[in-house]
Amino acid sequence: MFAKNLLSDIPEKLQQVGQSFVSGVRKADAVQRRQVKETGSNYGQSILDPRFRTKLQGQGVSFKNNPAEFLGAYASRGLVDIAADGTRTYFWRYNHPLAISAGLSDLYLGNYTRSATGKAAITAGIGIPAIAAAGTYDITNPGEMFRPKGYAQRYSEEGTDDRRQTTQPGAELFERFFLGRTGDPLKYETAKQDIPDLTPERWGNYQQFLYQDKGLLGLGVVKGTMENLEGNPEVRLLGFPANIPMAGGFVGGTLAAKAALSQKTPVNTPNRPARRLAGGFAAAVGGSIGGVLLGNAVNEVIAMGNRPTYPSTNTYDQNIS
Repeated sequence: MFAKNLLSDIPEKLQQVGQSFVSGVRKADAVQRRQVKETGSNYGQSILDPRFRTKLQGQGVSFKNNPAEFLGAYASRGLVDIAADGTRTYFWRYNHPLAISAGLSDLYLGNYTRSATGKAAITAGIGIPAIAAAGTYDITNPGEMFRPKGYAQRYSEEGTDDRRQTTQPGAELFERFFLGRTGDPLKYETAKQDIPDLTPERWGNYQQFLYQDKGLLGLGVVKGTMENLEGNPEVRLLGFPANIPMAGGFVGGTLAAKAALSQKTPVNTPNRPARRLAGGFAAAVGGSIGGVLLGNAVNEVIAMGNRPTYPSTNTYDQNIS
């Protein structure tokens, strides 16, 4: 008798689950319509967006309250995510170490102004020195489209022995400054002209790191070496370089800007908001440059430790004697 009653309840329970699932879809759809209205676009609606979860909870939707309704809501969100490149938007935005560093910097600084111009100025003050130290381009080499030392031009003439010259300057600048690409390392003989202390061992090890090392978890997404072509530590994220001076620039600039923006300016100060932002900008630039210089000093200490030590001439003389 008990088994018969249990079986008779199954269709009713399945119907309730189905109704809850549909209810979740409808509530999620309502939330998403409001989000699209607020942002003005359906693009970038991610299943990971915490604002969606918060607004759903405001509608009484949670896994604890009603698992079927919760699953219905997230089924809707997942479909929208796929169709509108929701989560992929974050990947495209943060698939470069510079973008990740800038994002973390903005997160730490928080909402310190309503001025878009002022915020952009401080972001640039932090980022420009740090980005210049990242290794993607060499700011001291404008004659070769800012080609970094030891790397070939991507659009060098086909079959040429020296790939430091390019046939497409505009394309080089675009790839370097907009796509963040360094290009491929030069062959050893040419790279040594850029980097006099480059050794065949370091060049070979770096080639192995660049093209064969699979990095963390064997995925090739994140990997690092203690010696790049210039003998300095380097991390590669999805193939893009990051280094200690770059990190130092972002950290130094962000901390200095935060400290400056946290200073209280007297209420009766003329142009108080503008003065506050100007102080933040100056601190951002100074802190970033200081962080880059500190990072370069750390690099030099590490590079000195990596360099091979050879016996002195006195040792050779003593051995001959």
